[in-house]
Amino acid sequence: MSIRITSLIDPDGGPSARRLAWLASDGDGNPVGSAFLRLFTRPGQDHLAELDLQVHPAERRNRTGTRLLEEAVAAARGDGRRCVIAQAEAGSPGAEFLPARGFRKVLTLTFTRLLLADADLPALTRVTEQPCPGYRLVSWDGTVPDHLADTFVASRHAMDDMPMGSTDFGTVTWDLERVRAAAATVEKRGSALHTVAAIDTSDGSIAGFTELVIPGDGKGDGQHYGTGVLPRHRGHGLGRLMKAASILRAIERYPDLGGLLTDTADNNPHMRHINDALGYAPTHTTFEYQLDL
Repeated sequence: MSIRITSLIDPDGGPSARRLAWLASDGDGNPVGSAFLRLFTRPGQDHLAELDLQVHPAERRNRTGTRLLEEAVAAARGDGRRCVIAQAEAGSPGAEFLPARGFRKVLTLTFTRLLLADADLPALTRVTEQPCPGYRLVSWDGTVPDHLADTFVASRHAMDDMPMGSTDFGTVTWDLERVRAAAATVEKRGSALHTVAAIDTSDGSIAGFTELVIPGDGKGDGQHYGTGVLPRHRGHGLGRLMKAASILRAIERYPDLGGLLTDTADNNPHMRHINDALGYAPTHTTFEYQLDL
């Protein structure tokens, strides 16, 4: 069967990346696959491209995926990229396809879900009521308040040493513009961003934070974004404290919410232990692959 690959214009851009897109169609013009290539544009990650490739199950094993991949890899090379990363769920066709075409596995992510109907409210409350000398919690909705903006930006360095396996992920540099742009993106798609942060009472600076995104209708599942504690403040249980407070806040404000989702690298045992202790149960495993160009 004849497959045609068409390059598309993708309007989904932003201050930190732009995207290229391709559509695969059969001889009758029916779409049978697609590929999106995200090209990171900020310094520190401008060597990197991220691929999302999908092929209709009925059209697999006839080189549709291979042709889409060839287009994307050629574009990444032409743009001077050093590597391409892609994800595939364990046991999926993608987990066979990518290694067979030169991608190597660089990271394993375990996805978990907290079923809010089964959440242990007394245990979560006990976590938030345990004394944590030298710290207090604050929270806000949407964009960080102006009086906390500078210290919140500085606290993003808590993610600098986030375990990424052997992924050539580069460095992410946060400034106030990027923080506000991220919050605006969540708001634009109709979701709600909630942040809980730990304040160092000695100087009023933010020691750590956790972010949670809730669907606009308050139903379905919320998604944890970043959770991090600055190195000098680790060892005081702040990660567990902030996350427990965030869960209780979500339960109180969104009674129709079904669950909370998160993913954790297998080489991040500390965060995995926190999630296990708070009642998150594994749902599936995803591998991240990298093709070096």
